[in-house]
Amino acid sequence: MKSFSRRTFLQSSALLASSAVLPSYLPLVRTVQKPLRLGGPIFLKSNDPDELAREHRRLQYSAAYVPTVDLTDTNRIEAIRKAFAAQNVLIAEVGAWVNMLDQDAEKRRKNLTYVTDRLALAEAVGARVCVNIGGSFSPTQWDGPDARDLGKDYFDATVENCRKVIDAVKPKRAKFALEMMGWSLPDGPDSYLKFIKAIDRAAFGAHVDIANIINSPTRFFANTALINETFQKLGRWIISAHAKDIAPKDGHFMETMPGRGRLDYAAYIRNVTSLPQEVPLMLEHLRTAEEYDEARAFVIKKASEIQIPLA
Repeated sequence: MKSFSRRTFLQSSALLASSAVLPSYLPLVRTVQKPLRLGGPIFLKSNDPDELAREHRRLQYSAAYVPTVDLTDTNRIEAIRKAFAAQNVLIAEVGAWVNMLDQDAEKRRKNLTYVTDRLALAEAVGARVCVNIGGSFSPTQWDGPDARDLGKDYFDATVENCRKVIDAVKPKRAKFALEMMGWSLPDGPDSYLKFIKAIDRAAFGAHVDIANIINSPTRFFANTALINETFQKLGRWIISAHAKDIAPKDGHFMETMPGRGRLDYAAYIRNVTSLPQEVPLMLEHLRTAEEYDEARAFVIKKASEIQIPLA
């Protein structure tokens, strides 16, 4: 048996003790920085999957929102899947933007059926994620705000809804995720971790939108720390991210395009590309092709400045 000196024993014991108290979300070994998979909407008027996939590449996108397709159109789903794979364009996201907590029982049922179908489409087309918000108890606005959206009833109902959707589809590749919001749960990494634990499904993932959770001056001015904390705590579950920005306006906060706000995009891109899994960063909420051109150019320039290439 190999003998150990007292010093070696103490050093080994100290190392084991320190590693035992490390949070589980902190990787012990840093992964190699990956190229950035940037994506966004396109404005090409075409239904041809090959043309759509090539247009993404022309715009330097390697990730995409799912093209328009019905869940029952299996031939078109397969054509989209093959065309985008051939161009190395990842289908990042299938949106399911409806209120899973609508106060009208029939509307709520229809909305949950729609979300279930959207997750099934994500699975069929090979998309990374189907994403929705939890919804809102507000009687007038599907995405809030309402004081009840921060309470236990909201949390419990959203956990139940997510489980129902996932259990109905049983996806093997696609994940279901909730978008973080400033006025409802999850409103940051800690509340997201609570959802992950409570939902307890391998097919539930984390979707990151930092601009959405800038809901206080503290988070606004310390957004670099918020970005780092979010990726540290949620890293292993993160499957997609949205690219927006946030700026002050009249004593409040205003969503804007990347580059016109104050988010630390170097930190954002560095975190997205440092995860073990490949995570697409998706532009959204702009109106014109010209606006997307500006936003895309900013993100590409920022990635280049920190020496991260595009995928």
